[in-house]
Amino acid sequence: MGNVIKIRNIVRDFKLGSETVHVLKGIDLDIERGDYIAIMGPSGSGKSTLMNILGCLDTPTSGTYVLNGNDVSQMHDDQLAEIRNKEIGFVFQTFNLLPRTTALDNVALPMVYAGASKSERTERAKEVLTDVGLADRMDHRPNQLSGGQRQRVAVGRALVNRPSIILADEPTGNLDSKTSVEIMALFDEIHAHGNTVIVVTHEEEIAAHAHRVIRLRDGMVESDVRNK
Repeated sequence: MGNVIKIRNIVRDFKLGSETVHVLKGIDLDIERGDYIAIMGPSGSGKSTLMNILGCLDTPTSGTYVLNGNDVSQMHDDQLAEIRNKEIGFVFQTFNLLPRTTALDNVALPMVYAGASKSERTERAKEVLTDVGLADRMDHRPNQLSGGQRQRVAVGRALVNRPSIILADEPTGNLDSKTSVEIMALFDEIHAHGNTVIVVTHEEEIAAHAHRVIRLRDGMVESDVRNK
């Protein structure tokens, strides 16, 4: 399949006053196109920092990160923003939807940044909302939707630009167990359609959906196991 992500010796340090905190201590990782990965680890293990680097929201202190053939470890902010919008679909625990905006317009938003025309945006957003099971909720605002429906809107927004990677940070953290099962079934479906899916989670039952589980401890990869 080929690697969509290749990171080598990724180090991330943070300065706190006169101290330097070493959060990531030389991580190597290859992620193949079409992989379904869970990143796990206790608090402070570095999983959020790693996710921010994978998502081009942060840059490493040292090391290389090649995403779809582009060396993003050397890019400046504008280039990172462009890569992020094109290559990565984000799903957050808190949904991060615009409150006064319909589901349709929330989903279409990344296409605005990508420069798509209004008709193109509307057509694609409708298609994606139908795919995530919200064909009858397109004109609803977030406060008119349940938590599970809001997360479906967020998943739709993540998919709209046809990114190479879906990156989800604790995507069921704010949902009850029944809704969590539905959202994870949606991720399984997205993966089945060929997307690369990376889920950061502390819950074993969420990680069980993934085909590969990477566990971090103290800023290093403790284990990397394929389970399917």
